[in-house]
Amino acid sequence: MTLPMNVRTTTVGQREVAGRAGRDRRPRTSISQFTPSADRADPVALLAEQEVIRNPQLLPLRHARMSVSPFTFYRGGAGIMTADLASMPNSGLVTQLCGDAHLSNFGMFAAPDRSVIFDINDFDETNPGPFEWDVLRLAASFVLAARDLGLQQDTCAEAAAVAASAYRGQMQVYAGMPDLAVWYDRVSVDVLAGWASSQGDPRAQRVIARSAGKAKSRDAWSAVAKLTEVVEGQRRFRDLPPLLMRIPLDGALTSQINDLFVQYRTTLQRDRQSLLRRYQVRDFGHKVVGVGSVGLLAFVILLEGRDENDLLVLQVKQAVKSVLEPVTAPSVYSTSGERVVVGQQLMQAASDTFLGWITGPGGRQYYVRQLRDMKFAPDPARFTSESLIAYAEICGRTLARAHARAGDSVMISAYLGTSNKFDRSVRDFSLGYADQVEKDYSTYRAGIDSGAIPVAQASDAFDHRFVTLPTGQLVMTGPAEESTQPSSDPDEGSPDENSEQPPVEASLE
Repeated sequence: MTLPMNVRTTTVGQREVAGRAGRDRRPRTSISQFTPSADRADPVALLAEQEVIRNPQLLPLRHARMSVSPFTFYRGGAGIMTADLASMPNSGLVTQLCGDAHLSNFGMFAAPDRSVIFDINDFDETNPGPFEWDVLRLAASFVLAARDLGLQQDTCAEAAAVAASAYRGQMQVYAGMPDLAVWYDRVSVDVLAGWASSQGDPRAQRVIARSAGKAKSRDAWSAVAKLTEVVEGQRRFRDLPPLLMRIPLDGALTSQINDLFVQYRTTLQRDRQSLLRRYQVRDFGHKVVGVGSVGLLAFVILLEGRDENDLLVLQVKQAVKSVLEPVTAPSVYSTSGERVVVGQQLMQAASDTFLGWITGPGGRQYYVRQLRDMKFAPDPARFTSESLIAYAEICGRTLARAHARAGDSVMISAYLGTSNKFDRSVRDFSLGYADQVEKDYSTYRAGIDSGAIPVAQASDAFDHRFVTLPTGQLVMTGPAEESTQPSSDPDEGSPDENSEQPPVEASLE
């Protein structure tokens, strides 16, 4: 499954016919059915396969974050759902997929023009694939989040149906727009407010305004303030292992980072290369992020420009093969870092100014971006029935924009049609698949209870540190059985926080 590389020559009518033909491959009503395949892989075994390439010292923290509830397990298990979706027929209507389009991977952030927009914000698994896979992952996440909150079954069902209906309705809008208009369209704060106004919901408008205000407060300097301290007159990263580990710079490591920085700059537009040449490396560290990403390397670099008041933090995050690649097609890009960057730029209305990629010592691949540039997403633990359903509409519309930008809105809209057949099928699938996730979670918890899956505890010690091998690779050393994290979190209010979660769920994001 790949995106078309030739110039499109088909008419709108021909594309509509091609879209409706997708119903022969995957009738819309058939989407409602989820039956595990007879040879379905053990979900815990699938997770273990993914963890082979991850840092073993951090895996207990990964499992501490995933084990909180079926919803957090779902967030860390994109590969499990991808395998399930691949076992069923698909529409054959390919677009660039997020690959992990659950509700916590949407949010606000700054566009290069410094306006705040709402969009998908995680592309670690991006690759071309059937459009409906993203829709199903999104809708099922709303069911699981609603159940996590103890909301009524009717709310679970409505949230999934609204996500699908919003996607279908917005895709129909894009199908009637010129290609250039689709490309330039973005979900700004004003657009969000307009959607809320059209629903006659003044409370939603106030929530959007407050959220935009929070996003604007989380600027570049807020990252500096949260993650760094001044020691003997020098700004440096704080040392709070395992969430944030400062890696002291010596001459060899500084030289290596500077060389990689030159490589990274070549992946940026020329004007941005010029801008970054004004910044020099001041400090280096490693910062654990997310749920599904824990165990992959995620370095942070502190840069200084004009003076000590002109600081910038970049994140250098390890990129590995997408969970989609084994079941769709291998990435056409030479590195996983480039795959993430190009997929993000295809799907997002506006992407990070500093989004680029590198290949490090030993062949590890990374993508690079600015850390915490007005990023804000609502905490799922704080949703009410009304706000969850409202958020389902926002995310459904936003996903449609991303798919229309990267794929063929006319074909997808023709497949979806104007009835609510697709909406109802997505709803029914999501309810059934959430049941399967809860069964998988029980299996996973049994592995934890038996001791087969290690989970970090707040009382554990953590004495691992990064060292540089002769090859130039940075590796974490220390006894693997002593992984944990401190009980304090210097970044309260993170979207990943959950007041009912144990201390190991704290985040510096």
